[in-house]
Amino acid sequence: MSKLVPKMMGLAKGFVVYSKPHVTTALRYAKVELTPPTLGDIGAARHGLGKLIHSAKSGAYKQLTVREAWINTLVGIEIWCWFFIGECIGKRHLVGYKV
Repeated sequence: MSKLVPKMMGLAKGFVVYSKPHVTTALRYAKVELTPPTLGDIGAARHGLGKLIHSAKSGAYKQLTVREAWINTLVGIEIWCWFFIGECIGKRHLVGYKV
């Protein structure tokens, strides 16, 4: 038992040393990605939506490469999946509401 305590302390110190750079990187990204949108971000989103509507009207989406179309499809599927997961979490059930 007396040998176990120093071994556990050494493992804990090693874990702290190993995880410290990973935690700082995660916190740095969290500060950027998890902040609410600013007024500049909302303007950029409005501009992007206008561009999307214009490309839909003019048929510019027909000029996409296969890679760009595949990436857009995957992004759409991801958005749909997160919507579905959010609905399941909100309902607290997979199929329907529990009455």
